[in-house]
This record gives sequence, structure tokens and C-alpha cells, in this order.
Amino acid sequence: MRWYIKVFKNYAVFRGRAGLKEYWCFALFNIIINLCLALVDSKTGNLAAEARLGLFGTIYNVVILIPTIAVSVRRLHDTNRKGWWVLLGLIPIIGTIILLVYLVQDSDPGENRYGRCPRGLGAAL
Repeated sequence: MRWYIKVFKNYAVFRGRAGLKEYWCFALFNIIINLCLALVDSKTGNLAAEARLGLFGTIYNVVILIPTIAVSVRRLHDTNRKGWWVLLGLIPIIGTIILLVYLVQDSDPGENRYGRCPRGLGAAL
């Protein structure tokens, strides 16, 4: 939970680095929250079945849009890539797969042009 909160403390910070744990814990919590909100939307009648959009889920996703982009950019910085690579996610299938591969890669050990390794010494998890 602390990683989720840490991302919100760095709401729109696009500089620096974010480690594997910070990024993927944030992603996991988002999946869990989205599933819960989809359930709430369906039980309260706020779910448009054909569009698969619900009121609460949509509001939540608008709120987390900027932090999600920011933590993704910092995660790419951690692998010593420019944050602009996050735009690969806009390319259907191939771009998303390539971006996913970049996001699961281990941190660039030591210091790179974006700062110190978030794990300190750059050791594996």
C-alpha cells in the first residue's frame, strides 16, 4: 500500500526513477480497485454494459491518469530510457507488448542520467 501512496505523493513528477516494486504494486492496486469499482458500478446500475464503462470506474481512472503516466515515465527512466517511450502504448498490440517488455525489465544498476537507482545499490529484488 505504501507504494501506491508514494505514487500519489509524486502525483505529477516525471523526473527521477521508479523501481519495479513501486510500479507493479501501483499497477496491482489499480487492477484490484478497478475490479471492485466495476462490481459496485454493476450493483448500483451505473454500468453501461455495451460500453463496459461505469460511473465510479471512469471517475477513478480519470483521477489516476496523470499519476499512471508519471510512474510509467519514471519506470522507463529506471531502465535508462526516455519517458517518451510511454507513447508506444498508443500503438495497438505491438506497441503495448514492447512497452510491457520495457516495464518488466530490471533496473539499470547504479546511477544513470535520471538519478540514483531506487534500490540504492542496484541489487536484484
